[in-house]
Amino acid sequence: MPSPEHDEIVALIRASADDPTAVVGFDEARARLDSLGAIFAVPDGVEITPAELAGVRVERFRPSGAVGPGSIQYHHGGSYIGGSLDSHRPLTARLAAATGREVVAVDYRLAPEHPFPAGLDDARAVHRHLVDVEGIDPAQLVVAGDSAGGGLTAALTLALRDDGSAPAGAVLLSPWLDLTLTNTSITELADDDPMLTADALARAAEAYAGGRLKEPLVSPVFGDLAGLPPMLVLVGTAEILLDDSRTFAERATAAGSDVDLDVHEGLIHVWPFVDGIPESAAALRRIADWIDATVGA
Repeated sequence: MPSPEHDEIVALIRASADDPTAVVGFDEARARLDSLGAIFAVPDGVEITPAELAGVRVERFRPSGAVGPGSIQYHHGGSYIGGSLDSHRPLTARLAAATGREVVAVDYRLAPEHPFPAGLDDARAVHRHLVDVEGIDPAQLVVAGDSAGGGLTAALTLALRDDGSAPAGAVLLSPWLDLTLTNTSITELADDDPMLTADALARAAEAYAGGRLKEPLVSPVFGDLAGLPPMLVLVGTAEILLDDSRTFAERATAAGSDVDLDVHEGLIHVWPFVDGIPESAAALRRIADWIDATVGA
């Protein structure tokens, strides 16, 4: 069951929520998400270095002390129309600290100014730079992301598999994997989810991919899921995207791929984002242990 700290966060979210019929513009949605990055602290002992790789802006997070092998390439959430290095800096830094590995956070282009496949192209370009220019072994490079960034991570994994440069593994946090919004949890869990609405996601999906929503690199649940590297998927039962993870894990497993699906009772969308609740710390420990087992300590 969720902790009291988790439930306090849910109560705060519900108390500050807009009228569900109100339409929030993309600019306002971006500003709100970026403002969340200022709420949580970046942990001590993590060096943050801005950089540009293959023309894409990134931030590199390197924890102090011993650093494990390889790197983590991270993609922020935000429904493909929002999110940034600013919004996710505390989470990305905590991920670096928890895993003891360098994390490269990708500031990929956003819709509607830059619709699909611009964001995916940026993620592929950064991966190519890390492998071809910096010489990182793909077998020691993990790709990760949350929400839309989790969907982008899954799409990137499909593309890299087809390119013959699949990463060591992928970590998906509450991923958005079906932009057609046809899974049953979209409606069945609408009252349980304090963060996401089908209407807002539908507007973002249209801005991102228009009539291409069933293409596998937009909605990975519709792809050929055979031959994927190991994947860890974390999702809560209080989020309308629950069935995205379940459907993806079922289809990937049936295709012979190795997917660890962790379903957490009562937890909200991308709860690891929220610093200070025990579930967040536990999720980061789970990710660190999984990466150690997959890549090597």
